[in-house]
Amino acid sequence: MRDMSPSLVLVAVVVVLVAVGVYLLLERTLTRVLLGVIVLGNGVNVLFLIAGGAAGGPPIVGRTEVEDMADPLPQAMVLTAIVITLGMTAFLLALAYRSWQLNEHDEVQDDLEDRRVARRAAQDRAAYEDADTESGAGPTALEEAAAETRDETDADDDGHTDERAHRGEAREDAATSAEGGER
Repeated sequence: MRDMSPSLVLVAVVVVLVAVGVYLLLERTLTRVLLGVIVLGNGVNVLFLIAGGAAGGPPIVGRTEVEDMADPLPQAMVLTAIVITLGMTAFLLALAYRSWQLNEHDEVQDDLEDRRVARRAAQDRAAYEDADTESGAGPTALEEAAAETRDETDADDDGHTDERAHRGEAREDAATSAEGGER
């Protein structure tokens, strides 16, 4: 009978790969998210192979004894996971490239609707607190967080609007000058 206990080194490799992958997935740039998907996928693939047990003979009846056969399911799952990771990698690469083309960075911005909900909640909470106590204390943590969120439609840190607004202004200027020349 084969030894079915996994190697401690392989278990440590899985833990490190999954931890690094999750950490990278929680980042705000698409490039790091892409690396996180790849590293996490490799960690899960190693986990599948560990779960499959020790290596054995080919799973062909008549060629290998039943107790000496390798389990083909983990190998099939790893092949499927490789294909899925490849597809996710291609998709995230396309997203990162398109984000770079449009914004000259690949940072994922806050969702506008989430910011609106946070601002509304801060206003409702402030109104509730004002109705409860007329003390007029400073802003709450929720109000401060709502005020600090970055709005893609507002000017960036350098005072410039996003690239789409620049292109829209250029089109408006060109249309205005073309109309003025036709009159």
